[in-house]
Amino acid sequence: MSSTVTAPVDASGLTTKQKIFAFATMTVGFFIALLDIQIVSASLRDIGGGLSAGSDEVAWVQTSYLIAEIIVIPLSGWLSRVMSTRWLFSISAAGFTITSLMCGWAWDIQSMIVFRALQGFLGGSMIPTVFTTAFIYFQGHQRVIAAATVGALSSLAPTLGPTVGGWITDNYSWHWLFFINLVPGIFVTVVVPLMVKIDKPDLSLLKGADYLGMALMAVFLGCLEYTLEEGPRWDWFGDDTIRTTAWISGVAGVAFIWRSLTFVRPVVDLRALKSRNFALGCFFSFMTGVGIFATIYLTPLFLGRVRGFSALQIGLAVFSTGIFQIMAIPVYTYFARRFDLRWLMLFGLACFTFSMWNFTPITHDWGWRELLIPQAFRGFSQQFAVAPVVTLTLGAIAPERLKLASGLFNLMRNLGGAIGIAGCGTILNDRTNLHFLRMAEHLNTTNTAMMDMLGRVAANATALSGGDAVVGHAIALRQLWTLTMREAQTETYSDAFLALMLCLGIATVMVPLMKKVEPPKAPVADAH
Repeated sequence: MSSTVTAPVDASGLTTKQKIFAFATMTVGFFIALLDIQIVSASLRDIGGGLSAGSDEVAWVQTSYLIAEIIVIPLSGWLSRVMSTRWLFSISAAGFTITSLMCGWAWDIQSMIVFRALQGFLGGSMIPTVFTTAFIYFQGHQRVIAAATVGALSSLAPTLGPTVGGWITDNYSWHWLFFINLVPGIFVTVVVPLMVKIDKPDLSLLKGADYLGMALMAVFLGCLEYTLEEGPRWDWFGDDTIRTTAWISGVAGVAFIWRSLTFVRPVVDLRALKSRNFALGCFFSFMTGVGIFATIYLTPLFLGRVRGFSALQIGLAVFSTGIFQIMAIPVYTYFARRFDLRWLMLFGLACFTFSMWNFTPITHDWGWRELLIPQAFRGFSQQFAVAPVVTLTLGAIAPERLKLASGLFNLMRNLGGAIGIAGCGTILNDRTNLHFLRMAEHLNTTNTAMMDMLGRVAANATALSGGDAVVGHAIALRQLWTLTMREAQTETYSDAFLALMLCLGIATVMVPLMKKVEPPKAPVADAH
């Protein structure tokens, strides 16, 4: 990939405190963009009620954001070279803030979906840009701390999303899920142009850019995200729309890969995958995305469907994950100075795998107490699993390729999350029926415990209904069906956690394939 390298404008001229302040300001935008992925997950029912929308329609409040975000993330490297890092980030933050306001003001479900898509598209550029800036600003030990911070926030934000969203919805209203972005969004919009001066815009890149590659990538990723999000709800290829979007995504994906490998200046640097560490790093980013996002999806769903928890109760039950991850940050930083990052990542992925195993004995009466130990392991291990991947994958990338590589690296995490959620959704749909039918095989007249339960419930219901035995028997059968379905659903959640355990176990055993890398010591120049 040909590029013209220019000297950094002012990155090396800033004091350490100024660099830290500028970087911290960018992480604020980074955090709220990631937080908004899951902040609505525990409040979709309230949003649907407020906008008079059905469950199928309100699901698009989350889907539209994800589709738009996953399209813009790999584009962010090229956009930052055209516009410069500070102006891309500032414009993204401004647009994210305005669309957050419009989401809170949405008057019907259609307007909400449009504003959420714009919010995801405008906010998505802030995510990989932070990774790039961390490696431009910092070297050596400071780089390890910066990578640890970014890694922590990238997994902490979606983990805290349901907690924050549930608390806001229960105490205020769903509108404030979006209004809380206004103050930090304005702060980031104003401060970033003043502080972040690490490169200059290069509008000449607009001429001869890979616009065909951009279009192919947008179609490929947009259709893929739609297929993965909607597939579990619509029986995958049994639905005409899902089948069509899957075919379009496949064809566009092949064309996009061919275009990226043959065009002189591709929008996404797929050639970086020739590096073993970068390819493995993308794989580990993908697998941690599977683990983090799928678990965030499964746990609130279980608590809502099986336990009947409110949005606030769900948020409080999963809050322990975030606490233990925050506690792990100084521990990780201490060990990162003294040990090979590969072994820290091995430890983190192994603990992440173990945490999934701790979820598998789940029963219908699990609440925050029973979830505490599995979530403690998950929160602590996420820090050790994510942060080393960032350093090992991006830390040794040549400066002129860092921006484009960062977009691809972050894309893999989001793709992993989308595929993980889709896979778990499919497991929940298919295995629930299987477990229900298996349990139903044992529910016959030879089952004395069942017959005794039916007799007691029917007698009580008959008495309450004024002696109508038919009504009493129907109520007893309905209660038996409800109990059986509850247990079938619980068994299915155990299956889903087992599948995640196997995925993370595969990632764990592949860690030794990574090579030890030393971060570049020379000042980092930006590429245009």
